[in-house]
Amino acid sequence: MEDTLVTVAIHTYEKAQILRSVLEIHGIDVFMQNVNPLLPAMSLGVRVRIRQSDLDKALNIIENMKNEDAVSQALNEERVLLMPVDFSDYSIKICEFGFRVASILGLKAILFHTYTVAKTVMATIGDAYATKKDDENKKQAEKESSEKMNRLREMINNRITQGEMPNVEYMCVIREGIPEEQILEYSDLVNPLAIMMGTRGCSQKDLDMIGSVTAEVMERANVPVFTIPENTHFITFDNVKQIACSTNFDDEDLSYYEDFLKLICKMASSDVMVHFIHYDSNEDPWAEVKLRGLKDYFSEQFPTINMKSHLLKGPDLLTTYDEYIRTNEVDVISLTTHRRSLLTRMFNPSMARKIVFHTNTPMLVFHAK
Repeated sequence: MEDTLVTVAIHTYEKAQILRSVLEIHGIDVFMQNVNPLLPAMSLGVRVRIRQSDLDKALNIIENMKNEDAVSQALNEERVLLMPVDFSDYSIKICEFGFRVASILGLKAILFHTYTVAKTVMATIGDAYATKKDDENKKQAEKESSEKMNRLREMINNRITQGEMPNVEYMCVIREGIPEEQILEYSDLVNPLAIMMGTRGCSQKDLDMIGSVTAEVMERANVPVFTIPENTHFITFDNVKQIACSTNFDDEDLSYYEDFLKLICKMASSDVMVHFIHYDSNEDPWAEVKLRGLKDYFSEQFPTINMKSHLLKGPDLLTTYDEYIRTNEVDVISLTTHRRSLLTRMFNPSMARKIVFHTNTPMLVFHAK
C-alpha cells in the first residue's frame, strides 16, 4: 500500500524549492501543493509533502537547517554531476557516459527531467473550467514523466547489474516548467561539479538555435557544461586521444584549464594530446608568443601530458575550427564563454554557441566570471 503523504512545511515558493532540493539530495521524494501554475514564483503557502515513511528522516534534516550556512552545506555536502534527460533514445547514452565520469571522480549522479503543461485559454471557456483542465493536464504530464523516468531507472539498473555501467549512486528529479530555467535554477541550488547534456550538433537547424535548451544552459550556467552531440563516436574517456583547449588569453583561462588538466590526468589515457589553440582574427603580433607561453606553462605543471600549440588563421572562425578539428581528429573541445545579454546572444552568438551547433565533437564549456 502506498505511503500516506504528510505536510512537513508550508513556505513561499522559493523556500519550498530549497527545502525540496535538500530533501531530494538525501533520497526523499517531495511533492509540492498550492503552486500557482501560471506564476510559480508568486505562490504563497506552498505545501511541501513527503511520504510518511520518510518523516523521521526529513524532520532530522529540517532540524539541522537552522541558517543559510547549514542549508548550503546540506545542498553541497555531496558533489554531483547533473544530467538533464528527455527520455529519447540518446538519453541512455548520456547516462552511460555520465556514470563513467561520476565513477572516476567519485560523484553522485542526478538525472533531471522537466515537463511542460499546456495552459488552457481562460478567456475562451471560463476560469473554473480552465483551472480544472490545467490540473488534469498537470497530473497527466507528471504521471507520464514519472513512468518514463521509472523505465529509464529500470534500464540503468539492469545495465549496472550486467556490468555495462558502473554502480554509481544516483537519484532522479522531475520538475514542471521551462526546461532551461528549471535546469539553471536546480543547478544553482545543488552546485554540481558540472552539467552534462546532449545536443543534436550540426544536424540542428538554424531556426532552433535561439531556443535550444542546451545552448541556453551552456551560456547561462554558473558551472561547467559538457555537451555531447548524439553522433559523437565515444562514450568513455579511454577513447579520448586528442583534446583541443581554445583560449583568448583571458586571465581566467589559467585557472579553468588547470582544473581541466587535473581531470584529464584522472580520466584520459596516458597518450592523450592536448592542443592549445587560438583563432587570430586581429592579426595580433604577440598571439603566437602568448600561445606558446601558455602551452609551456602547463607543460611544466603537467609533465605527463603531451601538449602542443597552434595559432589558427582563416576566413572565418567556424570554418577554421572545423578544419582543425577534422584534420587533427579532435575528440573533445574545451573553451570559455562570458555572460551576455539576451539580445547579444540572439544577434551575436558566442563562439561556444556557434560551435555547439556546428560540430559533432563533444565540448566542455567553462564560464568566465
